[in-house]
Amino acid sequence: MDASVIVCTYNRGESLRDTLRALKAQQPVARREWEVIVVDNNSNDHTQQVIAEFQREWPLLRYEFEGEQGLSHARNHGIAAAQGDILLFTDDDVLPESDWMEVTLAGLEQYSADACGGYIAPIWEVPPPGWLTERFHGFLAVRTERSDDYDITSPSQAPYGANMAFRREVIQKVGGFDTSRGRKGKVLASGEDIELFERILSAGLKSMFLGQSRVRHKVESFRLTKRYFRRWRFQTSRNIAQSKNIAGERRLLNIPLYVFPQFLRAVVRMLWGHMTQPRDEAFNREMVVCHFLGLMQGLYRSRSS
Repeated sequence: MDASVIVCTYNRGESLRDTLRALKAQQPVARREWEVIVVDNNSNDHTQQVIAEFQREWPLLRYEFEGEQGLSHARNHGIAAAQGDILLFTDDDVLPESDWMEVTLAGLEQYSADACGGYIAPIWEVPPPGWLTERFHGFLAVRTERSDDYDITSPSQAPYGANMAFRREVIQKVGGFDTSRGRKGKVLASGEDIELFERILSAGLKSMFLGQSRVRHKVESFRLTKRYFRRWRFQTSRNIAQSKNIAGERRLLNIPLYVFPQFLRAVVRMLWGHMTQPRDEAFNREMVVCHFLGLMQGLYRSRSS
């Protein structure tokens, strides 16, 4: 089989319906052999019924269930179940353009690439507030800063799960997603995509950004609040601290001593920023403080190990 599209879902039945409509509207070339796999990660809404509705008239769609909570567990399940040579990933709140799959497959072939990511445009449920400038789009899995094709050479350029693809051999060579990272239920952790691309780049494999491989990502109103951003930054940094080795031998409560003065400087910069800086810069400094708080809690929690 040429390609497998993998969608992991958790309690987003109606949003998943929109994603499946967009995938069903894909326009594959003649004789393309492909499939769509939806991995249900313990949903307790009507997700299974939505999938069953589509399956009645769409034989390409497969249902898989992953009982271990966590997006990385679900993605790895999808990889294991997939039959395609190319593994394409998108999310249950994303609408791929009708040529998304073909543009992605063509780009991998054109550049002899092993992995790729693409353009992710926002669908704002409500207009974003003034402080939410493009510097924060990454927290919302939005990527619109460039629309050309270019080599991915740094983990900071790693694609987001809403729009990424790999040759199957990549996963066989570097392994799947780190199950100690990534979102689990309602916990807003992340970093599993970047960590995988770190391994891909370290293995000397070729990764590309494809500007014409395009999807649209729904951004709900509740995600456009400072409270959501603080929670996302705190929980993600906590998850990173619990899953990644942090350097430093001299510690207090398992927190390297050098972290404490860094944290205090971040607090001072935040307070000064709220008095002197534009709204986006002031909030960015607040996010740095949330990062340190999450990092320290994660290190403290993992002190016994």
